[in-house]
Amino acid sequence: MRLTAPATRRPGTRDADGMAVASFILGLLGLLVLNLVLGPIAIALAGVALWRGTARPGRAVLGLALGGADLLVLVALIQADGTVSWSF
Repeated sequence: MRLTAPATRRPGTRDADGMAVASFILGLLGLLVLNLVLGPIAIALAGVALWRGTARPGRAVLGLALGGADLLVLVALIQADGTVSWSF
């Protein structure tokens, strides 16, 4: 006789949900500062969250898009200024 509770969620779903939210926040923050670092991290976290089957795929997709936007902003700044640094 088994006395285990039925699993309502897969074991890694909670971690994947946290990764989806983290990718969204890092992608959003990367638009302002450290886009060279935070953009790829946001993309990687979003990819892993989607691969693990997050319950929040919208946030993971937004994190993926914002991570890509971080890199596009970086490329635009490099083209405009010729350096990787911000200059005001």
